[in-house]
Amino acid sequence: MTSVELSFQKTGDDSSPPLLIMHGLFGSGRNWNGLARKFAEQFCVYTLDLRNHGGSPHSSEMDYPNMALDVAAFMDKMGLDRATILAHSMGGKAAMWLALTQPEKVERLVAVDIAPVHYDHSFSGIIQGLKSIPLESVGSRKEADNYLSKVLTEVGLRQFLLQNLNIQNGQRSWRVNLEVIEQSIDKILAFPDTDEARAYLKPVLFVGGGQSDYILPEHLPVIEALFPQAKIETIFNAGHWLHAEQPVKFVEIVMRFLSEK
Repeated sequence: MTSVELSFQKTGDDSSPPLLIMHGLFGSGRNWNGLARKFAEQFCVYTLDLRNHGGSPHSSEMDYPNMALDVAAFMDKMGLDRATILAHSMGGKAAMWLALTQPEKVERLVAVDIAPVHYDHSFSGIIQGLKSIPLESVGSRKEADNYLSKVLTEVGLRQFLLQNLNIQNGQRSWRVNLEVIEQSIDKILAFPDTDEARAYLKPVLFVGGGQSDYILPEHLPVIEALFPQAKIETIFNAGHWLHAEQPVKFVEIVMRFLSEK
């Protein structure tokens, strides 16, 4: 495995304890800019772009051991012995794997609407929708949205996805590595074999959306086995993007957990 050098933004004072924020599939660190400013009142916040996303390098390898390796290498480069990690969806799985395999690096963990399990969700519609956009001829995001709307009806989802469209100096490209994501989607939906992984014994908060199916009662045994100190909170009137749908409640729940001794 070879790490890639992650793109990041830093918010807050160097003297504050470090908090790493890791986004989900098709996202980037800048999705979290607003919340990063909130958390920067008490933390030095690093919002990361994971491999094949945002401004970070593209790689043919896309699985959780590699993503965790990237984060560990980032911490080493920044001189961070350990950090608190707040991570959503795919980023949450990468953060969980880092906590299980290099627990000394993770002070505590907040996993946002994700469990260490295999999911049966399909992203083929999203991937095919993005691939259907003729990059060589679209001149704007609005034009790209006209193509995407034929496949995806949800406006908010389309706006989120089209943040990945880079239009600069007449050149158009995807910030995400669509080909590798498509090839690796089974690994992204899964979670690595945990037979050799030790349980992570430090505090963990799982925050789920009440309208989401990513943290379900049947997931609790595996959560408790791998993360025996886990607490689970639910924001009932929110879905998978609970941090965007209910930001005030989300910050309140997370800060309460992070301020516990």
